[in-house]
Amino acid sequence: MTATRSLPVPDGLDGLRLDQAVSRLFGLSRTAAAALVEAGDALVDGVPRPKADKVSAGSWLEVTLPAPPAPVEVVPQAVPGLSVVYSDDDIVVVDKPVGVAAHPSPGWTGPTVIGGLAGMGHSISTSGAAERQGVVHRLDVGTTGLMVVAKSDQAYSVLKRAFKEREVEKRYHAVVQGHLDPLRGTIDAPIDRHPTHDWKWAVMSGGKPSVTHYDTLEAFPSASLVDVRLETGRTHQIRVHFSAMRHPCVGDLTYGSDPTLAARLGLSRQWLHARALSFLHPRTGEEVQFVSDYPDDLARALTKLRDAA
Repeated sequence: MTATRSLPVPDGLDGLRLDQAVSRLFGLSRTAAAALVEAGDALVDGVPRPKADKVSAGSWLEVTLPAPPAPVEVVPQAVPGLSVVYSDDDIVVVDKPVGVAAHPSPGWTGPTVIGGLAGMGHSISTSGAAERQGVVHRLDVGTTGLMVVAKSDQAYSVLKRAFKEREVEKRYHAVVQGHLDPLRGTIDAPIDRHPTHDWKWAVMSGGKPSVTHYDTLEAFPSASLVDVRLETGRTHQIRVHFSAMRHPCVGDLTYGSDPTLAARLGLSRQWLHARALSFLHPRTGEEVQFVSDYPDDLARALTKLRDAA
């Protein structure tokens, strides 16, 4: 069932393209928003407008939203390579392999962490959307490493707040192209959806605040191993920030890495690993810390870089 929403354009969206404004206001992807506008389902002051037209603050926007997609079912499954690092009545910490999504989503037919945990017999918190129950943070399909999932509703509530308040320390290791200058620093640049490619993200002046701290651990002739601490947790944040600095993660063809270097190192995905995770246990309040070793493909690529140095 469709739904119609009517509201004035907020001051913060003044001057944006109509499809951008619809995307921001209703949480739609740019592609979905553009399709909605082109179908005549977005009226400005009662009149259909082209998607590239700029909107003005105070103009009346009337949008007919499509019916929400049916919830995606969580199917218990065996997920090769997915291992449990720690588990108790409140949380389960997993080491996620490459090629595995955090949770089911429309269009994704591959394995998921939530499906894998269900297949292992773990009971997950019922808090959150049906397909994301228990999920308090996510890793990209192509990123490996540590992820915590809530098993109790209390843990879900406490951990969601802790992530929102930036009280969880997430450390990643990444191999990026070239040498960072300075070798240690902070990238503070807002991130939003890419203006033309819906599946990508980019540094955008009107995006959400995004802060990445980094420290170079090793330097090689063509690349650097860096320790990364996220202050915020935007989608693709590390990949977008280093790409914006002209130092994309090695193997990350989506964000501009050199395919020749990736092939030489035998990489078919970005060299990015969720290395360490620490937070206060949601029930005991005591700090818990977890560390994950590099998976085989990343370890082999790093060895090749060291051997060539």
